[in-house]
Amino acid sequence: MLTYPEIDPVAFALGPFKVHWYGVMYLLGFAAFWVLGRYRAARPGSGWNARMVDDVLFYGVIGVIAGGRLGYMLFYGYEQILANPVSLLRVWEGGMSFHGGLIGVLVAMALYAHRRGLRFFQVTDFIAPMIPVGLFTGRIGNFINGELWGHATDLPWGIQLPCARFPEYCAQGAAETHWSVALHPSQLYEAGLEGIALFLILWVFSSRPRPTMAVSGLFLLGYGAFRFAVEFVRQPDSHLGYLAFDWLTMGQLLSLPMVLPGLILLALAYRRQGNVRRTAGAR
Repeated sequence: MLTYPEIDPVAFALGPFKVHWYGVMYLLGFAAFWVLGRYRAARPGSGWNARMVDDVLFYGVIGVIAGGRLGYMLFYGYEQILANPVSLLRVWEGGMSFHGGLIGVLVAMALYAHRRGLRFFQVTDFIAPMIPVGLFTGRIGNFINGELWGHATDLPWGIQLPCARFPEYCAQGAAETHWSVALHPSQLYEAGLEGIALFLILWVFSSRPRPTMAVSGLFLLGYGAFRFAVEFVRQPDSHLGYLAFDWLTMGQLLSLPMVLPGLILLALAYRRQGNVRRTAGAR
């Protein structure tokens, strides 16, 4: 078994001002998006330029932060808002919902597309391959924050937590050993699947011309499937528990609907491409 490394959630402090690793991970994700976006924009025939990447990132950052935090508080922490509305602003403490962030980004991309005179899926197809990098850094931030752990496991990569920092994961009497039982590092599973694996799939898939909506559809399908699978080993939020069947979590409830739209977008994209080819051949 492995033991959790003692990582201070605060990266550094300047007097009373503290910079948390969670926030640093988001900044790294945005920076990686900017670098990769400019690389994609420089490809011949991309239809994008460096200035457009800068603008779409600006819109995206607003969508991620506003949608992610609001979505988390509505989906997972509604009682916290009622008890203390100011908690909505405490982003540095963790608590960002991917699904809320996705909705925020989609709204931001719709506004950006309208402003630039672009088609909505022209924008989402361009940005989709870079999003998993931000998901990866965000999940690493979850790991450093010590949140979103999985169920107990006897697998060799299970991680034991120090009871002094994580008493909620330690049974009575565990203070004698100072360590919890080994848990699935579900944040790292998500970093590997939603981050690395999904990035590679989308990057390779989008390296060749694809019909409009195809890349966006594959992103929805891939994320929905990966997140749904990891939720089986991830502990549900303590204040929510399982929603049904003693296994359905809020994360699965929000992720499963992404799979069907993803499949529909892929089918429509290639059906439309086939219709165009048949029409061109008939001429």
